[in-house]
Amino acid sequence: MQARPRGNYFLFSFLFGLALAFVIFLPFILVDGGRFIFYGDFNVQQIPFYRLAHDAIREGNIGWNHLTDLGVNFIGSYSFYLLGSPFFWITIPFPGEWLQYLMGPLFILKFACASLAAYVYLHRYAKNPNAALLASLLYAFSGFSVYNIFFNHFHEAIIVFPLLLAALDEYMYAHRRGIFALAVAACCIVNYYFFVGMVTFTVIYFFVRLIAGSWKISVRDFLLLALEAVLGLGAACILLVPSVLCILQNYRVSNPISGWNALLYDRPQRYIHILQCLFFPPDLPARPNFTPDSESKWASLGAWLPMFSMTGVIGWLQMHRRHWLKKMLWILFCMALLPGLNASFQLMNASYYARWFYMLTLMMSAATMMALENPRIDWKRTIKWTTVITLAVTLVIGLMPTFIKEDDEIVSVTWGLEKYPTRFWCYAAIALISLTLVVFLLTFYVRGSKTFYRASFICLSAVITLYSIYFIALGKTQSDYTYNHIIPYALNGGADVTIDDLRDDRVRTDFYESLDNSAMFWQVQSIQAFHSIVPGSTMEFYDSIGVQRDVASRPDTTHYGLRALTSVKYLFDCDHDEDYFAGEDYASPGMPGWMYYGNANGFDIWENENYIPLGFTYDRYVTEDTYENTGEGHRELLMLKALVLTERQAQKWSDMLTELPETEIKYTEEAYEADCAARAKLTCDTFQYTNTGFTATITTSRDVPVFFSIPYEDGWHAYVNGEKVDIERVNVGFMAIRVNAGTNIKIEFVYQTPGLLLGVLISVVCILLIVLYMLCMRTVEKYRRRMVVVPHNMVVRPLSHYAKKHNTSFENHPLIRLKPRFKPDRALEKKEDFPDEC
Repeated sequence: MQARPRGNYFLFSFLFGLALAFVIFLPFILVDGGRFIFYGDFNVQQIPFYRLAHDAIREGNIGWNHLTDLGVNFIGSYSFYLLGSPFFWITIPFPGEWLQYLMGPLFILKFACASLAAYVYLHRYAKNPNAALLASLLYAFSGFSVYNIFFNHFHEAIIVFPLLLAALDEYMYAHRRGIFALAVAACCIVNYYFFVGMVTFTVIYFFVRLIAGSWKISVRDFLLLALEAVLGLGAACILLVPSVLCILQNYRVSNPISGWNALLYDRPQRYIHILQCLFFPPDLPARPNFTPDSESKWASLGAWLPMFSMTGVIGWLQMHRRHWLKKMLWILFCMALLPGLNASFQLMNASYYARWFYMLTLMMSAATMMALENPRIDWKRTIKWTTVITLAVTLVIGLMPTFIKEDDEIVSVTWGLEKYPTRFWCYAAIALISLTLVVFLLTFYVRGSKTFYRASFICLSAVITLYSIYFIALGKTQSDYTYNHIIPYALNGGADVTIDDLRDDRVRTDFYESLDNSAMFWQVQSIQAFHSIVPGSTMEFYDSIGVQRDVASRPDTTHYGLRALTSVKYLFDCDHDEDYFAGEDYASPGMPGWMYYGNANGFDIWENENYIPLGFTYDRYVTEDTYENTGEGHRELLMLKALVLTERQAQKWSDMLTELPETEIKYTEEAYEADCAARAKLTCDTFQYTNTGFTATITTSRDVPVFFSIPYEDGWHAYVNGEKVDIERVNVGFMAIRVNAGTNIKIEFVYQTPGLLLGVLISVVCILLIVLYMLCMRTVEKYRRRMVVVPHNMVVRPLSHYAKKHNTSFENHPLIRLKPRFKPDRALEKKEDFPDEC
């Protein structure tokens, strides 16, 4: 490569990453008609989530979102996925129909930004900017980054993390004030989940460097650094506070790791998986191959550095010298192998994830860069070690015999422990060919020369492009529904479905054994939803009726009463799969009371004859004790007979409701139909969602409780004819209010996102404090620059004295400077071994 001014490399790192990502994604964008469609979660979450959130924001509907599950807190539910992402906000000016065509270009931009961010951090520690550029590409296109194409929203964390460390370095080396606070705010806003891991890493990073003697800090500077961290966290409260209040309702956060599970993984294969991810390209998220029984699906186990693999890392660790990066790497490897320490990156949650490995890959990229620039690295030795480990894993997993016995006699032998042999040997081939290229570069080029870097960039670009394309292509083979369902029937928004009331706010839908979030593609209400963050009342309700609600709501057809309770009117059954709602002959519907409606947009459509419009009334009640004593399979049927109340609520509404005698409780299909008919007799005349909640009208000759199958949350406020009324939490997790007799009674529910106002106030105050802090620090800095620091026995005079005497200005004179703002790394044995960290 041609020598360039150092400053140009910032732009060049961005453009290099942009070009590589463009080459990788372009073939798939062209094949999919301008779209980028992958498989699994990316297809059924990222694409519809972007469109739904995009349209909601453009319409000003940022409070309650009724198109997600039974309804969700929009900010609390979508801040994890995209609301803090600047890449999402880039899409807002574009029409909603363009979103499907923007996913690919956004990914290309993300990889380019990751390369730039890594260079911003790494260039400080490089003698040659080409080495930093090489390492930035290793980070941006590491196994972790390519693996998590599956999870579109993970790449924002990959981008901001190097900037956080770079900001901390600026504070420690140059005393640059305020940048660390801004970096903390950016990391927290982008994704609060990943921010927890970043905090853990940054604390370790800070103290390791202090202990290693790489940094020195005064008590004053430490307190100012802590102040910046607090102010940065406060500036992010606009999203953080509503998100925390929402996520605390999710039972998945209350699962701390403990006991032996904190010391040893319960799956021995997981240790092999962790080792393998360092030396081989990543497995597909849902298809672990090397270790199929490691229970690590979707765990983001990927840390391979393209082409160089572990050669530079092992070389750096083998060098006989003390250095902070060696300590960091050993600590991180130990944390990866100990479940309790691994869990520290996710608030000690027991669920296994390695979603902090992008931090590890940044340190590994730095080690590779430093190893390339250090003349004392024994590359023959490190390549030998890397090759031996790679071959050992390949041969053991690829050729290990498994004896199949019958009646204690061996009847056959299978070779290999992998699940998909063809893919396995392709992974192994990529890893070994990459090592061969490293040997080629070190043998035929002088390490550190221009020709060496030129050849390295060519070889690295080839490996990155080929392995990334192979990974994406492999993933696309797992989704056979791209061309026969997603493009023709999902992305068209259900345009061919001509049901007049399909998008009526009183109507929900059901999609039988169909693509997850099919309703979200069409932007219609549905009880089927694949979304991790929903109100706690929704999870409590589903748990009470025996429906598992962890990452998705997928009630099966045994819960037919649930459909009536939640106002489901239409069911869509994909007509080109083998899962038939009513059998191949359409004669046996999976639930009672469903009649065939017609076929459109790739679906057979069924209509619920027992449909109850959203917003209906009761005349009976049962207590929670009666409900708890009812079997789970009958509980939603009981809710169709009577309203489930606490003892206090029963006394409060005793003038409107009478208790349902146990002798009248029957769970037959005839009773079910009668109960649905009784509930449908008196319902709201109108019902409509608004940007602040929903409104309804009803006419009733008696005082009644009006029930809405909308999840209860603290942010709801209800008004009847303009007067505020109490909202009661009924039927385990839903809402009901009292309405007195009258004609055309107006009901209004207003939703205010819990914690949003508080978060905005905290953010505004902290941002103002950050600005004030930076102005104060700048004033202090200017004052300090006016003074000359001289030995204690000399007179200290302001610079203006000498400027006037010599008729010149010394503001930028190289010989007039303050005390050194950092202390050189004590671990450096020779200056030429490591670049000046200034």
